[in-house]
Amino acid sequence: MAAPLTRIGLVGLAVMGQNLALNIAEKGFPISVYNRTTSKVDDTVERARLEGKLPLYGYHDPASFIQSIQKPRVVIILVKAGAPVDQTIRTLSAHMEKGDCIIDGGNEWYENTERREKEMNELGLLYLGMGVSGGEEGARHGPSLMPGGSYEAYQRIEDILLKVAAQVRDSGPCVTYIGTGGSGNFVKMVHNGIEYGDMQLIAEAYDVLRSVGKLSNEELHAVFSEWNKGELFSFLIEITADIFSIKDDKRDGYLVDKVLDKTGMKGTGKWTVQQAAELSVAAPTIEASLDSRFLSGLKDERVEASKVFGPGVLTGGPEVNKAQLIDDVRQALYASKICSYAQGMNILKAKSAEKDWGLNLGELARIWKGGCIIRAIFLDRIKKAYDRKSNLANLLVDPEFAKEILDRQAAWRRVVSLAINYGISMPGMSASLAYFDSYRRESLPANLVQAQRDYFGSHTYERTDMEGAFHTEWFKIAQKSKI
Repeated sequence: MAAPLTRIGLVGLAVMGQNLALNIAEKGFPISVYNRTTSKVDDTVERARLEGKLPLYGYHDPASFIQSIQKPRVVIILVKAGAPVDQTIRTLSAHMEKGDCIIDGGNEWYENTERREKEMNELGLLYLGMGVSGGEEGARHGPSLMPGGSYEAYQRIEDILLKVAAQVRDSGPCVTYIGTGGSGNFVKMVHNGIEYGDMQLIAEAYDVLRSVGKLSNEELHAVFSEWNKGELFSFLIEITADIFSIKDDKRDGYLVDKVLDKTGMKGTGKWTVQQAAELSVAAPTIEASLDSRFLSGLKDERVEASKVFGPGVLTGGPEVNKAQLIDDVRQALYASKICSYAQGMNILKAKSAEKDWGLNLGELARIWKGGCIIRAIFLDRIKKAYDRKSNLANLLVDPEFAKEILDRQAAWRRVVSLAINYGISMPGMSASLAYFDSYRRESLPANLVQAQRDYFGSHTYERTDMEGAFHTEWFKIAQKSKI
């Protein structure tokens, strides 16, 4: 007997695709799956059988796959961003009908999504670009979902997404309609940029505790586990504590000490920094995290440089009280984290204004509270900040966050100063502190920079004491004074 028509289809059965398909099936929505490599189809069908005889049906050709889905059809694609998405769309759309819908769940560049939405509209098809965060486990048990594009398309799949998304007590499903165009992909991109910053800040906390405080992996595990019970409670702190507890199964010692200090990346962090520059939004913490990944990739050069410049950690720094250091680093990490999120939110706010997306920053904080990589108790505070004032100029000036930073700034400065004295780079925490110090100052030395610009390029300047644009013949005046 032929399988019944399914509610939805999914193409792209790498682990993320498999897990999302199984999640959808487990929530009671029959699903069809397809992959060019047919063995992955068979593997997914077998997993569905073993994980509870889930209503998942596999197909080995695109025509049969499309025909197995009830009309109007909805198909999620989870393939590598770029050209593979376009190829998959061409393959599927040849068998689809007007009114059908395609949803791209990959980490795609937002302008590609906007281009594809227009192309699909010309064919009579609906299109969504949907950010999916949470990794493999999130996809299987409840991710954070960021769909943007056609609202009609979102309405077609809303009931599925509400059940498939991570569920947070008192907050609901971690999904919302983001906005038109490529907004869903853009929000996911900035989410990843914030994630870069978060991970870098945690790595710097680890570095100073290990290198200056001389904490063992056992002590680091205990510290991060304790931190995860308070204001820093989050997925990334939790997994960091776990990492410090894992012994090497191949040799003696802990596995983290054997991992090469060379960080990979897939591009979303770079896109975030590029967009910050395009929008003239300061995002130094996120930028520092990206630069740190670039520098980590220069492993061979760093090995040679260490021979020229001496040991990585300098001696002769101030004496350290271990308990005090641990508490200071906790406070510095939290304060820096506020700056990183503030920068990400400002990028989103600026892009939303440019594209007229109408992004609800408080709602974005809500859907990031569960399922995603940056999920944290801290996000509830961010949501409340934007609920109090939706047009908040900067997260730093929210009364609650402002007080928290002021309460922590002494510890923050101690940690950054200590690291400098010991020759330990803290680009994320240093950049966060510099961001805070620049933002809180009424007057900056930018007056001199603008004077220089006017001197060599006649770029003009504004004055503090009168309206208008002014230009001074600085060179001529200076030459006369030298005669």
